Amino acid sequence: VGGVGALVGALAVGARAGRWEESMAEDFDAHSVPFCVLGTFFLWFGWYGFNPGSTGSMHDKATANSAGLVAVNTTLSPCVAGLVVFALRATLVAPKKLDVGGFCNG
Repeated sequence: VGGVGALVGALAVGARAGRWEESMAEDFDAHSVPFCVLGTFFLWFGWYGFNPGSTGSMHDKATANSAGLVAVNTTLSPCVAGLVVFALRATLVAPKKLDVGGFCNG
């Protein structure tokens, strides 16, 4: 239901004025890279409550180990994805520059 509502809303509102004009391409860059990084850390921190907590319980050693494995995956997965995007944008994707925003989106 939420996805359909978002799609209908996006179709109703449409693209931002001037978004696809070449003359205004510079106006749509990231506004604040430090805030992007801070928001990424906030989301990442929230995942630690949600993902290991989704194991249901930690009442014995087996379920605690399961939650620990989930926490490790919660750490390693975004790290690797961010590093892959960072490396690809630095070496393969034009303009071949280091991109912190891409790392956060990775």
